[in-house]
Amino acid sequence: MRAFLMLLGLVAATACPHPRPANPPPPPPPVRTPRDTARVTRQPARDTALEQRAARLELKVLEQAAQVEELQRRLDDARREVVRAMAKLQSLATRAEAASGMAEAEIALQALRSASGNNSQGPTPPPPPPEYGQGTQLLQLATTEFDQQNYAGALYLATEAKNAAAAGQGRVASDDRGAVRKGETPFALPLRLQTTGRANVREGPGAGFRVLFTLETAAPIVAYASVDQWVRIRDDSDRSGWIHQTLIGRRGVGGP
Repeated sequence: MRAFLMLLGLVAATACPHPRPANPPPPPPPVRTPRDTARVTRQPARDTALEQRAARLELKVLEQAAQVEELQRRLDDARREVVRAMAKLQSLATRAEAASGMAEAEIALQALRSASGNNSQGPTPPPPPPEYGQGTQLLQLATTEFDQQNYAGALYLATEAKNAAAAGQGRVASDDRGAVRKGETPFALPLRLQTTGRANVREGPGAGFRVLFTLETAAPIVAYASVDQWVRIRDDSDRSGWIHQTLIGRRGVGGP
């Protein structure tokens, strides 16, 4: 009988479930990803090397422009200093000599303007070469110094104006030797260069043109215009033609 009662109690205990709590605990909050590890939107690939090269070239252009401005400023200061020094010196220059030099400069500039206009084949004449503007400015400065009775300075400036006119005449004479080629771009000023090796000078801007003559290494030349990589030049013997850009360079220090 006792064993039967124990068995009955065991069955009753197994059939009754354990009581559950009334309010179950809330689930843990989700873990947020830190901001510095968030997903970054992909950007298109950039050519960093090309961008850096473009930036360096842009800086180089700015640097060269600043150097040109500084050199021009120094040139203007030096010219004014020469004029002031001449005004202080006891010079043999007389009023008549200064007036004569200014008149010669004016005639040379007028001849340059006429020569550049006569070369035009169209109804509208081309503008005069840059040397004309430079010479005109120098002649105006000479007039100012002459009015201030600085005859030495006026004569010096008049001589510089005549030199500018002569350089312009050389440019115009070079233009007369052949028709302007298609795509030809004149330089702002004649460039005093020299050959870097033995070079053929051709009749036109291209390897297919006839060779006119040959220049030796370090031959002095003056360049006036270009078509692509071909440069129109004139040598010391007053011969003109076209030479490839890779065969010319700046004249050495102390060169002609």
